[in-house]
Amino acid sequence: MRLKFRAPAADSNGMRKNVSTPRSARPWLPAGVHRSRSRGFTLIELMIAVAVVGILMALALPSYTEHVRRSHRSEAQAYLMAVANRQHQFLIDTRAFAALANVGVAVPAAVSNHYTVTLELAAGPPPGFSVVATPKGSQASERCGVLSIDQAGTKGADKTGCW
Repeated sequence: MRLKFRAPAADSNGMRKNVSTPRSARPWLPAGVHRSRSRGFTLIELMIAVAVVGILMALALPSYTEHVRRSHRSEAQAYLMAVANRQHQFLIDTRAFAALANVGVAVPAAVSNHYTVTLELAAGPPPGFSVVATPKGSQASERCGVLSIDQAGTKGADKTGCW
């Protein structure tokens, strides 16, 4: 790239004039190149952004955690309903309820990771069962607690309004 230099200004006698050049005219820079201020973020701007993200996380994280717990509870409720439906089908076919292993509905990983599912059978006339899902791990602090359903379709939980 070829550098272009400005020739000093001269008057009619050929003497150099004392002409001050504007600050922006820098003859040592190539044509079309301008020095600009350094671009980027200042430390204050960065700290403000970090503070805003921290406040948003403090507000959003509890809500997100509660939403995840509710979704795990919904999966457990769906599984309990599926087991109850299979138990009624088994009762129609064999006139008795089956153990959890014989029902034919495998416990999904999403349910087994957060709940311990048990099936209690009542042998007496009339036969009965109760499927119970006890929360474990991070789900243990969930507000509804233990979920259950029995042969009559009665749904139970530690708190009302959870089904």
